[in-house]
Amino acid sequence: MAIDSNKIVTLYTGTDCHLCEQAKEIIAPLLVQLDWHCREVNIRGDEALGALYGLRIPVLKTPCGAEKGWPFSAGQVRRLLLGG
Repeated sequence: MAIDSNKIVTLYTGTDCHLCEQAKEIIAPLLVQLDWHCREVNIRGDEALGALYGLRIPVLKTPCGAEKGWPFSAGQVRRLLLGG
């Protein structure tokens, strides 16, 4: 079964980022509950992404471009994924 590209959230992370690990723990159960998938992108080594997200990681970005930077709660992530 193909993955719906409209249900893939991008998680911008960094190397040795303990906040990113916390973010993954928060979003993992929601991804299962809501049938979403996560694409993790390490911004280290990418100048453009580093300029955008370097001070804000972890950052979640939905296919429609909505973003939520750290800190975030499970409720905030749920609302982000559901478009609210």
